[in-house]
Amino acid sequence: MTQQQTLLNLIDDFTGDLQDPGRLWQLAAILGSVVLGWGLARLLKRRFGRQETHTGVLGFGVESFGRVMAPLAVVCLLALSRLVLVKYHFHVNMLKLALPIFGSLAVIRFAVYLLRRVFARHGQVSANMLAFEKVFQLLVWLAFVLYITGFGDDVLAYLESIVLPIGKYKVSVADILQATVSVIVLLMLALWAGAALEEQLMKVQGMHTNLRVVVSRTARALLILVAVLMSLSLVGIDLTVLSVFGGALGVGLGLGLQKIASNYVSGFVILLDRSLTIGDMITVDKYSGRVTQINTRYTVLQGLDGVESIVPNEMLVSGAVQNSSLSSSMLWISTEVSVAYDTDVDRVLKLLEEAALTVNRVLKEGNLPSAQLLKFGADGLDLRLGFWINDPQNGRGGVISDVNRAIWRALKENNISVPFPQREMRILGPVPEQFAAPESTTVPKKTAVTDGNPSANHV
Repeated sequence: MTQQQTLLNLIDDFTGDLQDPGRLWQLAAILGSVVLGWGLARLLKRRFGRQETHTGVLGFGVESFGRVMAPLAVVCLLALSRLVLVKYHFHVNMLKLALPIFGSLAVIRFAVYLLRRVFARHGQVSANMLAFEKVFQLLVWLAFVLYITGFGDDVLAYLESIVLPIGKYKVSVADILQATVSVIVLLMLALWAGAALEEQLMKVQGMHTNLRVVVSRTARALLILVAVLMSLSLVGIDLTVLSVFGGALGVGLGLGLQKIASNYVSGFVILLDRSLTIGDMITVDKYSGRVTQINTRYTVLQGLDGVESIVPNEMLVSGAVQNSSLSSSMLWISTEVSVAYDTDVDRVLKLLEEAALTVNRVLKEGNLPSAQLLKFGADGLDLRLGFWINDPQNGRGGVISDVNRAIWRALKENNISVPFPQREMRILGPVPEQFAAPESTTVPKKTAVTDGNPSANHV
């Protein structure tokens, strides 16, 4: 009966304001607040957009916060209008109804903004997140309806009456929900602050990339720890229970979490000693690629074929790692070719060096291409051409192919032959009947049959 009376009083006050001469002031305040709030949000968004072109994470953040700014500005303007109208003895029942409506919208958009800044930082929103956002919107509007109708107090009292025994303690459902909400809110704020700090640190040009990552990860861990401690304090849980948790964690590390702990420690070691940096081309064990992420537990290598390998950090610390760009990005590559024995060696070596210089990726200053006579092969002279590149992240296959094509064109233009294997096969004794020649042809008992060498002499 009390809730029905509250709802009836709300309806009576609202209809009374519609008949009151001062209703125009309330309507003007509501309309002005909405127009000014949305206009202010668009103005700020345009100003930020003119300062720089926003793409990727930054653009996603500006767009998301622009959606939050409008309802927040409307709520602030409505609250200010309410104070002004109350001062001049006007009714404000319409404003009392408008405030929770736009306040609910502001809460929904701010929560969506936090979720996307923390869990969708690359601008990709999953279907699960969209579903959670819809459920959250439904819960917020349900809370708004309960507040307006006055049923909120009865629902809260009913939840407090439901007591659950947890060990030797008894906790109500309302306390559990309050604790859950406080923990989630504080953790979300901590994660959001950590993400914002990481984005700002990544823009600092005077700090090494690994140091930025270490500072951001450490700050995020500290923020989460502070959020958890504050949540436990707000709920009323004694912090001495953390000693029990610490003992359980120690037992877990001793029983089966050594690898996980080792990978986390190794991750900080890699970031601090700067042996690896994002963008380096490395080879570890059978994995090779460019370092795209250095996380606290694993490192991501992206191969030239697009396949990403997740390598535990312990492997990078305890094993041998080939880094093509640790102190210098210059890389020496070689290719081999054979020429006939009657070739002018000095001339062909010079042709090989000049052919390599025609390839764009080959360095043409400082370390120039060099060709050497490698050895005297069975079929010709074996030559090796070595050259330098300074972009190992683009791979070796492409530049080797370009150099080989340039070598082939130079050899053909100068009529230099590339020998191919020639083998001689001799058949001693009588020729088997299946290989015998026709009767009209005389075949000696001992003959030489050559394969690929028309100039061989018959024996």
